Amino acid sequence: MTAHRILVIDDEAGVRDALKQVLAYEGHDVRVAGSGGEGLTVYPEFRPHLVFLDVKMAGLDGLDTLTRLRELDPTATVVMISGHGTIATAVEATQRGAFDFLEKPLDSDRLLVTVRNALNLSVLATENQRFKRAADQAHAMVGSSPALHGVRALIEKVGPTAARVLITGENGSGKELVARAIHAASPRRQGPFIEVNCAAIPSELIESELFGHMKGSFTGAFADRPGKFELADGGTLFLDEIGDLSLPAQAKMLRALQEGEVTRVGGAKSMKVDVRVLAATNKDLEAEIAAGRFREDLLYRLNVVPIVVPPLRERAADILELVAFFAKGIAEAAVVPSRQFDAEAVVRLQRRPWPGNVRELRNAVERLMILAPGKSVTGADVDRILGSGGESAGAGAVNPDDPFTAPTFETFKLEAEKVFLAAKLRQHDWNVSETARALDMPRSNLYKKIERYGLTREPS
Repeated sequence: MTAHRILVIDDEAGVRDALKQVLAYEGHDVRVAGSGGEGLTVYPEFRPHLVFLDVKMAGLDGLDTLTRLRELDPTATVVMISGHGTIATAVEATQRGAFDFLEKPLDSDRLLVTVRNALNLSVLATENQRFKRAADQAHAMVGSSPALHGVRALIEKVGPTAARVLITGENGSGKELVARAIHAASPRRQGPFIEVNCAAIPSELIESELFGHMKGSFTGAFADRPGKFELADGGTLFLDEIGDLSLPAQAKMLRALQEGEVTRVGGAKSMKVDVRVLAATNKDLEAEIAAGRFREDLLYRLNVVPIVVPPLRERAADILELVAFFAKGIAEAAVVPSRQFDAEAVVRLQRRPWPGNVRELRNAVERLMILAPGKSVTGADVDRILGSGGESAGAGAVNPDDPFTAPTFETFKLEAEKVFLAAKLRQHDWNVSETARALDMPRSNLYKKIERYGLTREPS
């Protein structure tokens, strides 16, 4: 049985000792506290999975302690125990966030069942938090370049509104991340976020996918099925690659946007839906309208607020942060061992044109972490594994003795630091301790930077 941390708060020594004995016998790590104040002191350090809390205690009573515990940790799982239990007390404890209420004397079978159920809830809550953090990380917009700052500013303005947004940009530039950020910034954030890739669904099925269908409306329609508009009711519908939507589906889409109603394929009755629509495309919709492949009136409905996502080549300064972000995530997922990218590797990556944008960069980082032979990824590794012919035209090499030849400010900062540290190490005859003391830098930090930049002592 997995050991869990359990805290018992009770002012009766006999109850504390009895609970500790039973729970410790079951393999749990148990601590006890003789008052509400002591329990509140122990809780942050012990971080229990479950708390048993007496209702009637001298000084700070159990209900007030429960309130403070929930303020300290809104996810705290607390079981109240009392020898003077009443329905009113149990109701109040539940309203304040208690998981359960047990009466003294405690029945051991009921106690153990409650422990099992409460710990299952605690584990589930922890897993949900972990999955939420992983999801938030997966959909994070990483970078601090002016171009990305402009996108974030638009998201902050349009997110809280009900306006429809048309997101344009190249493949892999992060249009879905922008859509998710708009949803997260909106009053609909607790509602569903439903995504439809219009290019991935056959044209004969797209209407059914968007609006649903009735049983028997076409071959293979064996049951009634709601469409994405219905599923997104109360939330956000993200239509990716909207430029690939067929003209018949565009007509029904226009009606849904105008009237807030949808009709399932084969159905006669329309239904109201409350959906905010965000759309994205990598196509020039004006050109598609001129070619007769896209409805002009639909574009006007979708394009209330336009957001253009810049390609990665226009925000090369973000590559340093993106590489660190991807490398950390890949290592944490246990795909490959953790590896640092030295300054020259980052410089080489910043010079590349990245036609596949952020998605291509993420794949490149994983490939380099898998195939690089050393503890860190070097510039030579980038050239060998990714090829050296992909640098942007005119990017030029950085002169190691002249950081001002760097193509971006981030590259300049990295090169300047590398040149500065190499000069200081030479000045102190490569005595790392003396160099760190002169720079007022922890020696461990200097060692990390020496490894990061691949600095080595020149042969005499």
